[in-house]
Amino acid sequence: MSEPPLLLRRVRRPGSDDLLDVLITDGRVARIAPTGTVDPSSSSPVEPIDADGAVLLPGLWDHHVHFRQWALRRERLDLSQATDARAVLDLVRAQPRLDEPLVGYGFRDATWPEPPTQEALDAVAGDRPVVLIAWDLHCAWLSTAAARWLGVHPDPDGVVREAEWFTTSRRLDEAGQGEQSDVGALRRAADAAAARGVVGIMDVEMADNIATWPERIDHGVDALRVRAGFYPDRLDAVIDAGLRSGDALNAAGLATVGPLKVIADGSLNTRTACCRDPYSGLVAGHDGEHGDVGHLEYDVDTLTDLVTRARDAGLSTAVHAIGDAAVTAALDAYAASAAPAPALTSTIEHAQLVHPDDLPRFAALGITASMQPEHAMDDRDIAEEYWPGRTQWAFPARSLLDAGASITLGSDAPVAPLDPWAAIGAAVTRTRDGREPWHPEQRITLAEALTASTATRGTVHEGDVADLVLVAQDPLRCDPSALRTMEVLGTLLGGRWTHRTW
Repeated sequence: MSEPPLLLRRVRRPGSDDLLDVLITDGRVARIAPTGTVDPSSSSPVEPIDADGAVLLPGLWDHHVHFRQWALRRERLDLSQATDARAVLDLVRAQPRLDEPLVGYGFRDATWPEPPTQEALDAVAGDRPVVLIAWDLHCAWLSTAAARWLGVHPDPDGVVREAEWFTTSRRLDEAGQGEQSDVGALRRAADAAAARGVVGIMDVEMADNIATWPERIDHGVDALRVRAGFYPDRLDAVIDAGLRSGDALNAAGLATVGPLKVIADGSLNTRTACCRDPYSGLVAGHDGEHGDVGHLEYDVDTLTDLVTRARDAGLSTAVHAIGDAAVTAALDAYAASAAPAPALTSTIEHAQLVHPDDLPRFAALGITASMQPEHAMDDRDIAEEYWPGRTQWAFPARSLLDAGASITLGSDAPVAPLDPWAAIGAAVTRTRDGREPWHPEQRITLAEALTASTATRGTVHEGDVADLVLVAQDPLRCDPSALRTMEVLGTLLGGRWTHRTW
């Protein structure tokens, strides 16, 4: 069912003082013209909105989200402010002693003076299952009762890492009260994203996103468009179902088939991102069996096979690669696989450490770097500790653009907030919290950041789907420090308000 016509009066394009009227009919931008010259009389009754000089932008996309984890983060014990293991244990100790398991999220142990231990956690958890999930989602610290509950065998320090944790995290999700009990949290998270100008996300939650998103939309989680990613364990089922990337999964087309997501290496915080050179300054006991250069989850031949099978079936691909050796492996796999069809996308997710030799390969192979600029602000101190002498190659958005590559921006929520203005601010300034910019040579322009945060050409044109956002300040003219707190006045999804302040 199409939305009623809408007339936005007195809007401005970024960088301009000219006032325009925008007529929206049948969910599309039908007309853009100087204020007072649009005649909607030929249309059915039109709702006029005086935008009073608000700036009109294409709706914003977050190109990398773990949506259910983001929605549930507010329901979990917040560990993000804990600076060491003792502070985490104090938070656990302070929780009411209830019968159900306790799940916390957000600890960052990379710079702790002492590593986590299962013995210490058991001392405060007792027989209550306690699962503490790391900030980067790549490991969790489990009490003995939690390990027994989830049927997993942690390392001696009580930590479950990488592939074993990803499998265990699915069991944790299944052990909850189920998808239906999460609908309220999911709806609130989607509405909060719309209030920041978001019209769409790529969801790479480790779940059956293709099945669950149509059900969520039917239950009112309908403020966003969703590209539903999936993992190698579901590749055969997706191919057998004849699905292709871009296929609609519900009648309204809000959910579509996304890419095959392949995790090629680990993360910086867990010290498992695969690097060419050894990590420096590892705390005793942190490296363990994972070695001091991280690890590859898949070798190049296996990556090549996965990428090729997906492409041959009409499926886009997204390869997680954080360390510079993993980025090289992902590029090697893309180079060895068949050329993608024009409609398909091929991305390297994160690309946090990119060797200079690999910069031109992105453009040459048609690979997009899907980056999360806020991670640079979160990880700058960890990177300097573990990747010393290489951080000029870390989060290299400017270098990738200068080498001809395309980039998209996202949050990796819950690792960073699902707020594109935070990502845009980080990309443009390379700073946060009043600190000096970190490798300011890697800053990108505001126009580049906006383009990387949309699904279109970075500006609004007649004929576009009316996925739009209206903001109070002109982002091209405001102080860059104000980007993070940009006031969003309204968000439209296919001509339907998902957020408005009028």
